[in-house]
Amino acid sequence: MRTKFLIYTLAIFAIIFFLGFVVSPHFFWLLALILPFVAIGLRDMFQPNHAILRNFPLVGHGRYIADWMRPKIYQYFIESDTDGSPINRDKRSLVYQRAKKEIDTAPFGTQLDVYAEGYEWMAHSLRPKDYRTLNHNPRVRIGGPQCTQPYDLSIFNISAMSYGSLSKAAVQALNFGAQMGGFAHNTGEGGISPYHLEGGGDLVYQVGTGYFGCRADDGGFSPELFRQTVAHPQIKMIELKLSQGAKPGHGGILPAEKNTPEIAAIRKVTPYTQVDSPPYHRAFDTYEGMLKLIQQMRELADGRPVGFKLCVGNPEEFKDICRAIRQVGIYPDFITVDGGEGGTGAAPLEFTDHVGMPFRDALACIDNILRGFDLRKDIRLIGSGKILSGFSIFRALSLGADACYSARGMMLALGCIQALECNKNTCPTGVATQDPQLMKGLVVDSKKFRVANYHRKTVEAFIELLSAAGLEEPSQLHRGLVYRRVWMHEVKRYDEIYPYVETGSLI
Repeated sequence: MRTKFLIYTLAIFAIIFFLGFVVSPHFFWLLALILPFVAIGLRDMFQPNHAILRNFPLVGHGRYIADWMRPKIYQYFIESDTDGSPINRDKRSLVYQRAKKEIDTAPFGTQLDVYAEGYEWMAHSLRPKDYRTLNHNPRVRIGGPQCTQPYDLSIFNISAMSYGSLSKAAVQALNFGAQMGGFAHNTGEGGISPYHLEGGGDLVYQVGTGYFGCRADDGGFSPELFRQTVAHPQIKMIELKLSQGAKPGHGGILPAEKNTPEIAAIRKVTPYTQVDSPPYHRAFDTYEGMLKLIQQMRELADGRPVGFKLCVGNPEEFKDICRAIRQVGIYPDFITVDGGEGGTGAAPLEFTDHVGMPFRDALACIDNILRGFDLRKDIRLIGSGKILSGFSIFRALSLGADACYSARGMMLALGCIQALECNKNTCPTGVATQDPQLMKGLVVDSKKFRVANYHRKTVEAFIELLSAAGLEEPSQLHRGLVYRRVWMHEVKRYDEIYPYVETGSLI
């Protein structure tokens, strides 16, 4: 649209000058009408803050006009919120406000239907702690008994999103923001690109079934390439991806139009072909084999933390993993629990909607099974599933997580408007596209500050909730602190919905 705007503008000027010189000088008066719009369009093209206006000069204002004209009440409500509540505040607006350092308070008290099924709240204390005295940068140490280079991870980090799914500008902005805010950036399964390294932010290198970044010529796992890849000091942790919430049991999909020669070179695949990662790993076919691969990766990474990510399907299979851990004696340093409601740029509809255990159920399930096998003290849990607000973090840590990932929230901080064009390579904000013209809309030097702002304000909101609960450390959170209305006339605490199991009871 930027090029079209310039072409149309020159064409209009040419027509006006032709009519003015050939037909009548009165046509030059049209310039008085046209020039203000041209000036607005040119300003849109070169301002750094709004990707829609940069990519769609002049006409992009239609989106903001429509947003301004909609009923004010819609700015505070949506029919189905990301928390799953029937009516709740629009978390998208909350993310935008925090990313832009705008006011994120709400007038007129709560507007929620507190008697609706699904409404949740936390237990506050009549003796709250002084918010100012608490640690405003809480971190959790990742690294079990077999790890020699543990990493202090922020409680709120960037979830797995590959270069390929995201544009290079988006990856750059995320990593610069991670460096500025002191939190980690998960690379996604697409490998490590130069854009992951430019910002200097800490990285979690994710290894999926395609083994991108450590892929042998036959498509299998290459220990030599893995060692070379993880040698970079920015890589702090390694995550072996078994499955993801958006399409568990299916494998990743990179549409052909997004598979540029540069991305193909990073992944060692053929350009402009659809890349379908296998649904299973070739490097192992038993849980014992998976644990041995984790140990091999940890040795190749000089003792840095190695864990795995999964979306829970059959809990009995995870119990088998725990039995294998106790039998083989190899401990993953962390486990990332992804919910079945997780998002992605491309996935079959049935997998998106009906495969995978929802996040809260999965997190409580994994936490309980680890407790039952007396493994919880040695393995950290990272939660990933629509974590957008301070309460989202509070709830996840109360259920059993030690830290959280966010993908959707970080994308919104970058300027994503949820246009749902991720799988078409036509993202209008330049976040999820490989189209060079659309990528120009996303200005890294502007968006990196928004990513850092969003992280800082959301963690601060969590700390405020922690202090309101009368607690000083995230480790003090437990399931008895969160309540849920299960139906109009019944309320249950999370420890009643998801009862704890006794430590060692499953051995």
